[in-house]
Amino acid sequence: MSLTMTQPIIRRLPAQTVNRIAAGEVVERPASVVKELVENALDAGATRIDIVADSGGLTRLLIEDNGKGMSAEELGLCIERHATSKLPLGEDGQDDLLNIATMGFRGEALPSIGSIARLSIVSQARGAGDAWSVSVEGGQAGDVAPVAPLGRPGTRIEVRDLFYATPARLKFLKSERAENLGISDVVKRLAMSRPDVGFFLVQDGRKRLSIAAESGDDAEAHKARMTAVIGADFGANALEVDQVREGVRVTGFASLPTYSRGNAMHQYLFVNGRPVRDKLLGGAVRGAYQDFLARDRHPVVALNVELPTSQVDVNVHPAKAEVRFRDAGLVRGLIVGALRHALAGAGHRASTTVAGHALGAVRPEGYRPPQGLQYQSGQHSALWGRMPEPHQPGVFEPGMSARIERDEAPDDAPGFAEGMEAAPQAPAPDWPLGTARAQLHETYVIAQTADGIVIVDQHAAHERLVYERMKTMLAQTGVQRQRLLVPEIVDLEEAEAQRLLDRSDELAELGLIIESFGAGSIAVRETPALLKKLNVQGLIRDLADDLAEYDQALALKEKLEDVVGTMACHGSVRAGRRLNGEEMNALLREMEATPHSGQCNHGRPTYVELKLADIERLFGRR
Repeated sequence: MSLTMTQPIIRRLPAQTVNRIAAGEVVERPASVVKELVENALDAGATRIDIVADSGGLTRLLIEDNGKGMSAEELGLCIERHATSKLPLGEDGQDDLLNIATMGFRGEALPSIGSIARLSIVSQARGAGDAWSVSVEGGQAGDVAPVAPLGRPGTRIEVRDLFYATPARLKFLKSERAENLGISDVVKRLAMSRPDVGFFLVQDGRKRLSIAAESGDDAEAHKARMTAVIGADFGANALEVDQVREGVRVTGFASLPTYSRGNAMHQYLFVNGRPVRDKLLGGAVRGAYQDFLARDRHPVVALNVELPTSQVDVNVHPAKAEVRFRDAGLVRGLIVGALRHALAGAGHRASTTVAGHALGAVRPEGYRPPQGLQYQSGQHSALWGRMPEPHQPGVFEPGMSARIERDEAPDDAPGFAEGMEAAPQAPAPDWPLGTARAQLHETYVIAQTADGIVIVDQHAAHERLVYERMKTMLAQTGVQRQRLLVPEIVDLEEAEAQRLLDRSDELAELGLIIESFGAGSIAVRETPALLKKLNVQGLIRDLADDLAEYDQALALKEKLEDVVGTMACHGSVRAGRRLNGEEMNALLREMEATPHSGQCNHGRPTYVELKLADIERLFGRR
């Protein structure tokens, strides 16, 4: 039996259907509309952009700019599919898709939006005395008609009833609040890429963003814009990034490790000023912070990669949210190197928000002193004892010992707490981390600075110091080992023991010599010399757990930070260990001289600095 074909298998789709298909790729949600229209305004040379959104952008979106505007002829063309003024021509006279310097270039946004919403455009060209308008409703375009002049060059675009022509799409949208947040995020990202442009966002009648244009286009202008968008805390804890390699430049700002967030939403990445969400760039940021932050913490960064347009393809994703680099390895290596260079330059610096969080945690809420209790100047509790002044900066070792000369304190000495080393309140030398004055609960070192105090977590601080020393040794001469007088025997499951033995050669490079001691047992013969009082049992068990998480084909050197971090943790001064004055001061001096000592290997702060003014406010004296 033969089949009779009543129509061709392949047919041309009508223009309206084509536009709706394109809209499904370009316009995913109201934030997508805002992104496309604001990018058009930036390409038009606008220095001020006003955005109004009602009901999450579904009922009304208004974008108004002071760009160069459009003539009547251009206004009629702009709503046609694939009509654009932005795609450059090559030397052969053909459209050049490999050298795109504008935000947009496809000519799809306006016809796509007009096919699923009610679109109205009013524009006045620069130098013209009249304005023109055009409307598109559900894909049906009206005629270009004259309207009252705007009074200045620019364009006003209004989008109403988004997705009314494709009601099924409405079911996939989130709540109005979520859509408003999406719009706000898009505007913030675009605002950070252009500090020379003012951005003003109003949502449901409430002003959400009001950022005036910054003068100049230098690092100070960019930092001011970042601070205005992200917050003042970021400005106070941001490190400048500026590195160039083989014609590729990365600039911007990155936060200290102790200023981090629980997700990567606050990572703003740009390529030639274009906001992108690129896996390569995000992975480079993670790699740079790998040994400074725990896996569930993320830095706050705003980075722009500048490179010749011929070296990057922006025509990869319909929404232009992804890019493809010709030399991806160069870009990734540059970002990792630039971020680590900036972090190294921060030295022992920690986030300024650490002190604020500490004060917020201890500040009494609604406290009122009892009646009759008043502070009288001159009445102070005394701390007894004398601690020697710090010696020249040296390397802190957990085994150091020093004699502490101490006056005998009477049993009823007021204010002397059990388990606390103490020192007289002599003037503190001008060390960044001050002079050690006391040790509390055999865990925290208290130091006095010229204008406040510093509280150091001795275990976290020493963990970072040991970690940095081990990395330096590995890079220079290799880790020196010390032989145990009696081998340490560690019992494990057979599979765990075998995983360690399979990596014994790699562990030997890290200073750990192990061998089999029967089924499921490991004999530890030598350990890294840096790790003095080492918890061998705990170290071996943790390393076995670490190896269980790695791919068997992955070399330990590729996970060097994790392995060395585990070893450093077990070889550090533990909480509960009493330190004498020389040990405490040596710890402070080495922290000052060691990069990244402001945070431990997991991104937690190693010290909190409280200024005298903060302490006085805490007690209501200021």
